[in-house]
Amino acid sequence: MSNEKRVGDSVRMNNFFPAVFLRVAASLLLAAAGGGWVLRGAAQMAAKNGAANPQLFVDVTRAAGIDFHLTCGGPEKLSILETQCGGAAAFDYDNDGWMDILLVDGSTLEDYRAGKCHPPRLYHNNHDGTFTDESAKSGLNFCGWGYGVAIGDFDNDGWEDVYITGFHGSALYHNNHDGTFTDVTAKAGVANADSWGTSAAFGDYDNDGNLDLYVANYVDLDINHLPKFGDGPFCQYRGIPVNCGPRGLKGGRDRLYHNNGDGTFTDVTEKLGIDTESYYGLGVMWLDYDKDGCLDLYVANDSSPSLLYHNNCKGGFTEVGAEAGVAYSADGHEQAGMGIDSADYDRDGWPDIVKTNFSDDSDNLYHNDHNGEFTDEAGAAGIGGVSSPYLGFGAKFLDYDNDGWPDIFIANGHVDPQVEGQSFGVGYAERPFLFHNLSADKLLAADRSKMGKFEEVGGRSGGALSKKYVGRAALTADFWNRGRQDLLMTNLEGSPVLLRNEVPAVGHWFRVKTVGTKSNRDGFGAKVEITVDGSTRYAEVRAGSSFESSSDPRVHFGLGAAMRVDAIVVRWPSGQVDKMGPEAADEGIVVREGSGIVQRDIEKRSPIRKKR
Repeated sequence: MSNEKRVGDSVRMNNFFPAVFLRVAASLLLAAAGGGWVLRGAAQMAAKNGAANPQLFVDVTRAAGIDFHLTCGGPEKLSILETQCGGAAAFDYDNDGWMDILLVDGSTLEDYRAGKCHPPRLYHNNHDGTFTDESAKSGLNFCGWGYGVAIGDFDNDGWEDVYITGFHGSALYHNNHDGTFTDVTAKAGVANADSWGTSAAFGDYDNDGNLDLYVANYVDLDINHLPKFGDGPFCQYRGIPVNCGPRGLKGGRDRLYHNNGDGTFTDVTEKLGIDTESYYGLGVMWLDYDKDGCLDLYVANDSSPSLLYHNNCKGGFTEVGAEAGVAYSADGHEQAGMGIDSADYDRDGWPDIVKTNFSDDSDNLYHNDHNGEFTDEAGAAGIGGVSSPYLGFGAKFLDYDNDGWPDIFIANGHVDPQVEGQSFGVGYAERPFLFHNLSADKLLAADRSKMGKFEEVGGRSGGALSKKYVGRAALTADFWNRGRQDLLMTNLEGSPVLLRNEVPAVGHWFRVKTVGTKSNRDGFGAKVEITVDGSTRYAEVRAGSSFESSSDPRVHFGLGAAMRVDAIVVRWPSGQVDKMGPEAADEGIVVREGSGIVQRDIEKRSPIRKKR
């Protein structure tokens, strides 16, 4: 990788769309041609008309009342401990139907050794575009060096609980149903003591109705005997001294905790043969990649093979990453995997995977081949060449323009501030990526050449997406309940970035929240299928993925021009199948296992809703 500075990282907006043009363009783009969706996106239409592209996402962090500065060591990053902070979650902790925000703070070497606390920050959604800091009374009093967060209702009481990962100790907080939480780590047995936890995720791997917990652990370090900055072969990057690792350091073994159904967990790591080589774990995600009804597990590892655990549906796993094609790069090399997510980006009914990597390497886009194997299509899809000079962390699929085809957002940012200003052209802060799925274009010109292809549009959209950040976590949520997917990205040693979706012309949408009865209460692992204009779309219910983060668990579908959903099928982990429909577009529904639709959320709309 040459790491030259890329040309065109940002394009100044030097003229604007007249409001009339936007309304006309929107109506034209939302026209149906033979039942097919023809929205190409406001950015592409603007280019054809010689106009500058509008901002697709707007930074509303301060206006929304988010006032948080992430602490993670010192500015020079003399230790690897100081490079991986930034966990975040979007979740509805008070069950009012609106996504709230949790931000995990880190620490410094001095503060950690002195026992000084940097507790997380909990922001309550006020339903009007603003948030209120409720941290002080929340009981989320984690005191340590925090990194990631996982959200899940581990005791099936209908209220979301919180797990925070940290250096040499993590913590589980039970939701008290009154806006507060209680630390139940000791009773639950999930302290992950003496380990450096990064990402974590809840999922019910044995389909007993209780959420189990996987914790990725990174490096085994002694805070009082840290490797000396720049001293050794694994403390150099392109000839300059940097912090040491992870190569050359002992890895931390991941942990899998089985939920006993009584508020306690059992560590089954050894029993089930989890992470026997103690690789450097960073990204975690539960998914059913072979659609056999049992959750499998994918773990992105830094500087070591990534791991894919196939669930045998009998309570055990077999690690098949190499055989499945997701352990190494396409040419067989170990990669420095960071963040991961899954969606059916080509709408063939099977879950695909995106994974971010260190600079000098491209990100991966693993296409599910329906036979237990994957093919890395990053190069052919238009992602590989763009991403290789950048260091990616958080990764999320989303349909930002509601055209019915999943797009991809990636948070970028280096780990070594010493690269800034060097002759090889790598920067510490880097702009994020927004890859637009071009598959919808084939319906315009009967051109299948764009099927499965992506175009990076973030750099030319201006505004927040053209700025540079030291990005870490990335999550999606409909914070304003408008039927649009917004973004939240954390920024190392800076403010998080709350990005409100302001795409000028978006399609219709449909959203599904699952409530399990025989299955786990969150419905994690359920498959949701909708049929629209004769086409079936597929999604899995989850919260944990990306990097150290947890996203809105409500399943969001873009519908394009379609005005209704003809059929909805939810396949639950218990084996229960619920069939519903038709339903009108532009609404959210709540589906209870065995009962079907029990609520429609058409009333939960933001009062500051803007133009469609």
